[in-house]
This record gives sequence, structure tokens and C-alpha cells, in this order.
Amino acid sequence: MSLDWLVSVDDHVLEPPHVWQDRLPAGLKEAGPRIVRDDQGEAWVFEGKRMPTTGLSAAAGKKREEFSPLPVTYEDMRPGCYEPAARIEDMNRAGVLASLSFPSFPRFCGQAFTEADDRELGLACVKAYNDWMIEEWCATAPGRLIPMIILPLWDPRLAAEEIERTAAMGARAIAFSENPYQLGLPSIHDPSGHWEPMIAAAAETGMPICMHLGSSSRLPATSPDMPMAGVIALTPVASTAAACIDWLFSPWLPRYPDLKLCLSEGGIGWIPYVLERCDHVVEVHRAWAAKGDFGGGDLTTGSVGDRSDLGGLDLSVLPSERFRQHIFGCFIEDPFGVGAIEKIGVDNVMIETDYPHTDSTWPNSIEVAHKELAGLSDEVKRKVMQTNAARVFNLELPEPPATRQ
Repeated sequence: MSLDWLVSVDDHVLEPPHVWQDRLPAGLKEAGPRIVRDDQGEAWVFEGKRMPTTGLSAAAGKKREEFSPLPVTYEDMRPGCYEPAARIEDMNRAGVLASLSFPSFPRFCGQAFTEADDRELGLACVKAYNDWMIEEWCATAPGRLIPMIILPLWDPRLAAEEIERTAAMGARAIAFSENPYQLGLPSIHDPSGHWEPMIAAAAETGMPICMHLGSSSRLPATSPDMPMAGVIALTPVASTAAACIDWLFSPWLPRYPDLKLCLSEGGIGWIPYVLERCDHVVEVHRAWAAKGDFGGGDLTTGSVGDRSDLGGLDLSVLPSERFRQHIFGCFIEDPFGVGAIEKIGVDNVMIETDYPHTDSTWPNSIEVAHKELAGLSDEVKRKVMQTNAARVFNLELPEPPATRQ
């Protein structure tokens, strides 16, 4: 396939106002998410909470000087933000052959419905979103819009059932939190194996678990008064790298050989150091850290507390190799990371456009990709731009349009 087209594994959809009102059962429509327009402006309303859409989430077509966190209306947005046919037109303009979109109103892993007071309503909202994503958004252009689902995160068994239900409908990816503990849920290290039903279903269906930067609903500020620019700079290093390390030192990767994890919008430049550090920790510290539980304490005073030990993990394979078997880094623009791609693994990197957010490369996505990947062989470019995504998400890529619009 021509290198004039790419697959973007991280974009965003601004859900149109009708999604839940059209698809929820009749008895739940009144309580379901809806758009209200009043003297305060336009906003989503759900369970008594008012949630406007920020201009930073719908920045496509605007100059950088025009970016603003202030609320916007659908009339302010480019139609490609919320209309699938208009999205295809914008994709054609930018050289984007296929696109995977994260949710907006439900937030990056659907946590808005996990926070719902009414569990029956929350589950119905999850299913309504997934049905809309598969049957309406992606069905507009099969093969070009890639179906990603959200889950009822409060119940891993329900989550597994939803994975299986939507896999049969054609879903290709799962949105999950980079750190569920920050959402008030058990961590992936929970000794009861809390998340295993969900993880097993993801592995069995071949659907990758995608963890978007910010999906813990926490910003990694060093202090409450840290400048926002610093928070934005810190987030990939603090949040995405932490998620990667979390999974590398969990029992799930060796237990489920077919499990795939995508680190969405986290960049890739940090990966070589993190893998080197994880390997070093295993080689240097495995002896003492494998001796068992260490009791309560404080790392700063020499006691590691009641943390699980390395002795409970399968370390027959070093973390760097485990990464290459299971984990995929995703980037928008990352020249340093691209320069280190051989150390990361050319089969473990995919490109994103982040439409319609402020970091997006649209409408110059293909030109930016060519600039980022200049100097690499066509074989490696094709992996990063097309075939890695096709393999990870089990896609049959369509033929590109005859011409870009």
C-alpha cells in the first residue's frame, strides 16, 4: 500500500446529542445523558451534573492562537468532530486511511458511567454507546472507522460479557484506565485477581486494551500550584510510563500470551530508558526482593512496606522482552523516540493524529508522518504507519481512496 496513507490509533469522537436518547430503553431515557441549551450555554447533563465540552477537545480547524479551554457548542465545532461522514472527509484530506476514536463525554475509558449512582443506568449507557459506535459511527465507513468499546469497569465479569458481546458485533479495541486505582477501583495487582475476567476476555477475543493518557482522571502535578504547562509536559512520563511499568511487573502478561496493550498518546521517547531500568531492577534486585513480604514501612527509611515481591512474578523473560511481546507505544510527534525505534522495537510502535484535539497533526497528518519518519526504511515506515496497527487490531485495511480531498 502507498505510504501516502496512515492508520491513526488515537483520535476522538465528540458524541452527537442523540446517542443515548435514541438508544437507551424507554424507561431510562429521561435519566440518560442529554444535551441542554440554556442561558448558561450548551452542556451534557447526567445524574444532575452539568458537563460542557471544552474547546480544547474540538480544536480541529483552529489556529493555535485560537485554542481555548472555554466551553463550545456543536455549532462551534467542525462537523468531523461528531458526524462520521464529515470525519471521513477530514481523514481523506489528511491522508488518514483508518481511525480509532476514544470517547469524549464518557471520558477516555467510559469512567463517567462507572461513577454513576444508578448501576442499571450506567450499564445501559455503556451498551448504548458501544452499539452506537459499532452500528452507526463505524458502520458509516466499514474498515475506515475502527470500533472501540467502553466497559462497565465496576464489575469485571460484566466487562467480560460486554467484551464478548461486542466482539461478536465487530469491535476491535477496548478502552481501559491507565490506573484504575485512581478511579476508586482495585489496582491490576489486586491479590484476588479482580481484573482477570476482563483480561481473559480481552486476550481470548484478540482485542487490545488501550490506555489513554489521562484515563485515570488524575493529572500528575507535583503540587497543586504546578503550572499547567508543566503538568502537560509531565503527564506522558509520569502517567503512561507508570502504566507500562505497572503491567510489566504484573502477573498478567506471562499468564495471557495473547494479551495486547496499547499506550495511547503517551509518546515513545521514554520507552528505551524505562525498559533498560526495568531489566536492571530485575537483574540487580531479584535476589533480595524475592524473599517475600516485608511488612509495613516506608521506602525512605529502608522498609518497603507490604508490597508484593518479585518472587511471585514470572521473570524467566526480562521486562524488555515482555514489552515486545505484548505492549505497543503510540505517538503523534516524537522525533527522539523515532530515532530510538530500534531500541523500542519496530513492531511495537504505531502513529496517531489525535483529531480533533489541540495536539493533532490534522490537516497535515501525512506530511508530518513523513517528516517524523524520514531516514527510516520504507519497510519500517509501513509498519509504523499501517501494518503494525492492522496486526494489533486485527484489521483488513481497505483500499485507499483514489485521490485525497
